[in-house]
Amino acid sequence: MSASLESAPVPVGGTADGLGELCVLMKLGEIVLKGSNRKLFERRLHNNIRASVRDLGEVRVSQRGSGVIIVRRPGASDIEVAEIADRMANVMGVVWVHLVRRVPKDTASITDVAVRSMEGREGSFAVRARRRDKRFEMTSSELAGYLGSEIVKAYGYPVKLKRPDNTLYVEVDKDEAFVFTDGTPGQGGLPAGMSGRGLVLMSGGIDSPVAAHRMIRRGLKVDFLHFSGMPFTGPESIYKAYSLVRQLDRYQVGSRLFVVPFGKAQQQLKSSGIERLQIVAQRRLMLKTAEVLADDLKAECLITGDALGQVSSQTMANLTALDDAVDLPILRPLIGMDKTEIMDQARRIGTLAISELPDEDCCTMLTPRQVETAAKIPDLRQIEKRLDAEELAEYLVTTAQVHKPSFLGEAAPARLDTSRAAAVRA
Repeated sequence: MSASLESAPVPVGGTADGLGELCVLMKLGEIVLKGSNRKLFERRLHNNIRASVRDLGEVRVSQRGSGVIIVRRPGASDIEVAEIADRMANVMGVVWVHLVRRVPKDTASITDVAVRSMEGREGSFAVRARRRDKRFEMTSSELAGYLGSEIVKAYGYPVKLKRPDNTLYVEVDKDEAFVFTDGTPGQGGLPAGMSGRGLVLMSGGIDSPVAAHRMIRRGLKVDFLHFSGMPFTGPESIYKAYSLVRQLDRYQVGSRLFVVPFGKAQQQLKSSGIERLQIVAQRRLMLKTAEVLADDLKAECLITGDALGQVSSQTMANLTALDDAVDLPILRPLIGMDKTEIMDQARRIGTLAISELPDEDCCTMLTPRQVETAAKIPDLRQIEKRLDAEELAEYLVTTAQVHKPSFLGEAAPARLDTSRAAAVRA
């Protein structure tokens, strides 16, 4: 279910102090368990909320007790507020998003809005009331019972407390009350950026976008690195990577995509006669290049879409050989998932259809007929010594172009300045 005006209580007209307006109420999950550090998490979340709607005008974000945030945009239309609610469903750290009517904190006003909100419903109903302000004249159960009786008088709906067809929620706060019906599940997890920075190796396939989403959900702010087959392939894989990052930007805002032309480096590896080790050797070179870039971006880990045993290059021996290529930790959030699970998650986050578009990926170029499933680290190190892989990785980073595929808009691509000062400025 997406947040929409169909799930909002009927308009009652706003007042000068904003009472009667439609606003967004969000419920938090894991953040409320953070104890003395909770304020840091809430502050980061508030900043992420403002960033996700910065193109929609100025909003007011306020914390209401433990685990509740209210987002208001005074003077906005109901449709504009519904758009804000849609954006909030993509903000990491939010468990539920509700479109709510903000009403005066008195029984008559709450009853008026509550009864009108249930007009035109079908089937049974229940009322769930909660007092955050214990000074209110009724207890939570008394308020729920009273509102339920008024709705029965108005419409004759049957009451069903367990699994009703419709549920009306009322929450009484310090200065006002909120009345609402349906809600939209949020992303959960932790606010993006709370756990540090990471660099995702973005292939353009199904797996790596899901891996990125899972790590953003755990509080990482991530950048993306894509290796294209250029100059031996067209730009199709770059277009896909750009579209995927733009979709994932909904979950963190401010994403950057670095594109490295990798075709000539692959050709060098092929010419060295490594045959069955081609795939593992080129993936080690990709990781080495990613580590150089991560150092400039202050990223603390690399993230890949590897799943154990999914393809012949993702055996335990080969994954161990890949870990040996770099000093940074390599996070593999999909390691124990099967393809069906990964595709289900890709469909849910909106990346599956993009990933399934045809393109010529660099990993399919110059692929040997047989791939080594138990690569030996000494053999790979010897190959890299002949090619001077460390220097090659440094050079590849200087060829990168950086893009900013924001779902809020886009910036023109620019060649990467790999100096540390430039990375800090970015």
